[in-house]
Amino acid sequence: MIRTPTLLIATLCAPLLAVPLHAAADTLSLPADAKFGVEVVEQHTIDASNRELNEILLHPAMASGSTHELPEYCVLTADARLESDRVRISVDTITCIEAHDSDSAIFSDAISAAAYDAEGSYGIPCEGGECTLAPGESFMLHLAEEVSIEEQENPSAQINAERRQANGEGVANPIPGERPDPEDTPVINEEEENKDR
Repeated sequence: MIRTPTLLIATLCAPLLAVPLHAAADTLSLPADAKFGVEVVEQHTIDASNRELNEILLHPAMASGSTHELPEYCVLTADARLESDRVRISVDTITCIEAHDSDSAIFSDAISAAAYDAEGSYGIPCEGGECTLAPGESFMLHLAEEVSIEEQENPSAQINAERRQANGEGVANPIPGERPDPEDTPVINEEEENKDR
């Protein structure tokens, strides 16, 4: 099951030479071997007594050597493992939201990506047997294979559309003209009406 974490995702900061990714025809595509920077959302420590971290959250960050940008609002889940003098990080899922005026499109699926250091070596260097993964310390993810993610149903978008119709926006449900309140309409007595004749 793909989880959609509920958190405020930081705004994407990406290199000027990176290629932005946008949803087209209700599909979000990532090419094979795409490289993009990320960082952890919260601080984590990994050492000999705690060699594995599961379901850590990542979000986009600026990293030298990026070839692609993720959409502005994305969050990824990953597992980390300490092996010798390096931390191996593998990404399991990605969830992105693209805003369009008052509506938004959700793209969520499993992916296969791994962390590499600035020199292109697999894993993140960890000296001394203890490492801290902290926000602000970005690293590179390499996508293992091409990904094409279909847009998912967004209940909030449907609710917003129904609300706009209920408020009279659009042709489907125009606001009716104002009508007088029946209680405010004067009642004409039948006898008075006959006298007037």
